[in-house]
Amino acid sequence: MATASDLPVSPLAPERFPSLPKVAGMEAATHSLGLYKGKVRDDLLVVHFPDGAAAGGIFTMSSTRSDDVDRCRAALNAGGGRARVLVVNTGNSNAFTGAAGVAKNAATIASARKQSGCGEHEVFISATGVIGEPLPPHIVSGGVEQVWGRLGAPDFEKIANCIRTTDTFAKAAGETVSLNRRNVSIVGVAKGSGMIQPNMATTLNYVFTDANLGPAVCQALIARLGDLTYNCITVDSDTSTSDTLLFFATGAAGGEPVDNPDDPRLSDFIAAMHRVLLELATQIVRDGEGATKIIEITVEGAASDASAKVIACSIANSPLVKTAIAAGDANWGRVVMAVGKTAEPVERDRLSLWFGDHQVAHEGARAADYSEAKATKAVSGDQVFIRVDVGIGRGKATVWTCDLTDGYVKINGAYRS
Repeated sequence: MATASDLPVSPLAPERFPSLPKVAGMEAATHSLGLYKGKVRDDLLVVHFPDGAAAGGIFTMSSTRSDDVDRCRAALNAGGGRARVLVVNTGNSNAFTGAAGVAKNAATIASARKQSGCGEHEVFISATGVIGEPLPPHIVSGGVEQVWGRLGAPDFEKIANCIRTTDTFAKAAGETVSLNRRNVSIVGVAKGSGMIQPNMATTLNYVFTDANLGPAVCQALIARLGDLTYNCITVDSDTSTSDTLLFFATGAAGGEPVDNPDDPRLSDFIAAMHRVLLELATQIVRDGEGATKIIEITVEGAASDASAKVIACSIANSPLVKTAIAAGDANWGRVVMAVGKTAEPVERDRLSLWFGDHQVAHEGARAADYSEAKATKAVSGDQVFIRVDVGIGRGKATVWTCDLTDGYVKINGAYRS
């Protein structure tokens, strides 16, 4: 299996791993189960919340989703949004593995319960890697038992590295913000590089805070902000069987609990959490398999925000648009094509289009002051901005994607070898 260690670091990667605040009320450790054949690297993450945590999550809507996704969703519903343990393995997605996958998860949950003394619905599990390969039940469950004695203050860089597959860099973001006159921390880690167009809600994402939030707040915030961030990225239009975004609030910072998602005291916290999630989501795009450019696409003037998002995703997922941008080719006609193929309401003779600050089309035709040189310059750097006005209404959406290069083919052609 191709892994991060086999691949050059994305040219769009941050210069360094971020400095992150500490999150009270959690302990964690990573471990190697040997799931990456011939490679020694950590592939198991165990997180323990000794005093429990409130939880919320959104997940893939794929009809071939893994049993891990089903169990997490069931745990949130049946357990009232309370958590004690998170177990994540990489190297094997445990998706489309039938009864063997169910047995693996049952054994993992039983092991976590034995170590922590928690209830069945307080254990959350995730897996990522190759689809369709059964994993013996004792592998992960035995790893939980082995790692439990080493739990301690979380090393987020180790955690972020542990959950990588074809990612070329570890992804994390964090902030400290005031809530209830107390400083609270928000830290998130993510993995994802290919098979990326989350529909939730091969991306796994975990956000931790020591703010004293109730389960209803956790669920409302992760659903609302996840839709504005993770559900607005695409690398290749493929929705993973394992997409998971979980949010845990330990409450260890103390203070009066916040149980209403609309509580005005949450305004600064929500803004900070939005920034953390957007940074994580765009880091995934920056690490798109073979990517050399990150592309921000804004569609406005649509019939609704939802319609704008459909059109923006059509542009973002067009192989013709993405390959042209990879080559620095200002072929704006391909963007027009991608707008039109959606069957969403657009006014052809009012459609306008910009590459960066340069207008290339105006009201249904090439702009009068169009400059090939300016348009080419706008798509030649490592950050490209496309804006389209479809001339119908006030709907607006922004999505993020990357270019499509031969590196994507090479990485995915070697994924199982």
